[in-house]
Amino acid sequence: MNTWIALFRGINVGGRNKMPMAPLRLALESIGCRSVQTYIQSGNVLFDSAAKSKAKLTRLVGDATESEFGFRPTVLLLTAAEFHSAIANNPFPDAVVDPKTLHFFFLDSVPTSPDNDGLASLATSTERYQLVDSVFYLHAPDGFGRSKLASAVERKLGVATTARNYKTIHHLAAKLNAGRASKCRSTR
Repeated sequence: MNTWIALFRGINVGGRNKMPMAPLRLALESIGCRSVQTYIQSGNVLFDSAAKSKAKLTRLVGDATESEFGFRPTVLLLTAAEFHSAIANNPFPDAVVDPKTLHFFFLDSVPTSPDNDGLASLATSTERYQLVDSVFYLHAPDGFGRSKLASAVERKLGVATTARNYKTIHHLAAKLNAGRASKCRSTR
């Protein structure tokens, strides 16, 4: 079994695209996912699956959620290794002390022609950002909601994204590590 992280985009926001977590867990279990855990209502899910193909599993998750909820949200899947790599590659480790100011934008693919000039023109003097493979990191100390750069990242990169603040990243990593420790204990 492989451990996966599913990041759903645009659910449970402003009363639209409602997706309660308990039915979501059941929908994922119905397609063979095991040890399904959710974190907060914004669509952060950890689970184990025998699936080896990310594309096939993404399709299965999309089909299951559409069948259950009547709409098909964008979902980005990451392996545990990809998630840990995103954390290890964080170019702004000093920003984790204020975790709501540091955001990881997970991309569905590596941008082929990002608008770097456009990104630079939107960044304020206090904001820092960097694209590393398929993760765009943004430190916005004056607030994510006030950031013009944050609202334009997807358009400027030209690929679908979903963002999570470091507080969420930290909690998901803790759940991943707890799951790994549990698996190690059960195989002894």
